[in-house]
Amino acid sequence: MSTPSIVINVNGIEVIYNHVILVLKGVSLQVADGQIAALLGGNGAGKTTTLRSISNLLKAERGEVTKGSVEMRGERIDHLSTSDLVKRGVVQVMEGRHCFAHLTIEENLLTGAYTRSGKAEIAASLEKVYNYFPRLKTRRTSQAAYTSGGEQQMCAIGRALMANPSVLLLDEPSMGLAPQIVEEVFEIVKDLNQKERVTFLIAEQNTNMALRYADYGYIMESGRIVMDGKADDLRNNEDVKEFYLGMGGDERKSFKDIKSYKRRKRWLA
Repeated sequence: MSTPSIVINVNGIEVIYNHVILVLKGVSLQVADGQIAALLGGNGAGKTTTLRSISNLLKAERGEVTKGSVEMRGERIDHLSTSDLVKRGVVQVMEGRHCFAHLTIEENLLTGAYTRSGKAEIAASLEKVYNYFPRLKTRRTSQAAYTSGGEQQMCAIGRALMANPSVLLLDEPSMGLAPQIVEEVFEIVKDLNQKERVTFLIAEQNTNMALRYADYGYIMESGRIVMDGKADDLRNNEDVKEFYLGMGGDERKSFKDIKSYKRRKRWLA
């Protein structure tokens, strides 16, 4: 069986905000064609910054890649505009379910097709989004402001799909959603991956859920990748179980265990 080709290659990047704040420190990761890759870690680990480095949304936050490179299918993309990246098939769904509150669900979805021209193709894409998100079809004439958090997250993903992406970057898709809705969203991600061959890189704090659906995972702490591996291997790793999946045995950890924590978490050394 042939090895899948690498679609996204992040090679040793450093990111600085406001010319002084070093946020990413030599981050490298690869996402293979047709893969669901998960970028895991706590709040402030650097996950969002990594995604924005790929989609070139850093400038809006006064950030820049100062070392390393980002490539798509072997070609450097770190100097392309975000709209150029969308045309090449790289689309990011931002954290926080960003929808245009005053527009209807359908109007929101159609804004995602701004780089496309064929009316028939756009209509077909809209129907495809409604097939994956039947709830959006039901609510298509409702203003986004008056829909639920889950519906807004589905709308944000659906709008990204309207650009016909080959690579979708999802930032914290589970944030603020009920567990049942989170599962629904991840099931749709799995469907899109398998049926539409969309490649995903998902930044997610919900390690347990992400590793259930991902093929490969990267764990970030303090702006670095500290561990990576196949999702199944990470789920069965004792350190990951203890520090990320909350499965560290019966005894509750106390502050006194910090030395043990640092010893076990070898990457903190």
